[in-house]
Amino acid sequence: MSFGDPNNPYGQQQPYGQQPGGQQQGGQPGYGYPQQAPQGVPQQGYGYPQAPPVQGGYGFPGVPTEMPGGVKAARVMLYVIVGLQVIGAIIFALAAVAVNAARNDETLQEDVQFQQLADYSGNALWAIVAFAVLWGVFAVVLAAKFGKGGNALRITTIVFGVITAILGIYPFIVFGLVHTVLAILITVFVAKSDGGAWFNRQQPQH
Repeated sequence: MSFGDPNNPYGQQQPYGQQPGGQQQGGQPGYGYPQQAPQGVPQQGYGYPQAPPVQGGYGFPGVPTEMPGGVKAARVMLYVIVGLQVIGAIIFALAAVAVNAARNDETLQEDVQFQQLADYSGNALWAIVAFAVLWGVFAVVLAAKFGKGGNALRITTIVFGVITAILGIYPFIVFGLVHTVLAILITVFVAKSDGGAWFNRQQPQH
């Protein structure tokens, strides 16, 4: 008796465990054991699909999860500028106090030209003190927001760096040379591609 082609799903099926000749198969798996998949068909463990490749931070590929080294350096330099602003404010405040004391000197009170110069210098020095304090506060705010700031903070920091570099050249060349160097480095590090990737990254949703 012929059972037809065993590979034909519409043909008559042969009894379990027998080959077309009626002989018992040897070494075949028992009940409940999975059969070997046909050749050419990809196999997956226990029917589960393979896991997708690991992506970048927050589920977006290429998104940095840690602040780049250049951005970290720029933030440190901002804090250094803050310290220099404090030192400069103290120096200019002492100079303003000295000029005011000279104005009150009895031997110089009748010198009109000196009094005018002292008055102008004192006002200018106090204005510089106020600017130094405000600029230092601005630098603190920028540095504190580096962890969560977006592209607007990046642009603001670049503008801050450019203005600081210019002021370091003129009119504060004597006290501003270090400011100029730091400001240029801050601008370069923040404007680099890794800095752009950090500030333009997708922010986590809270």
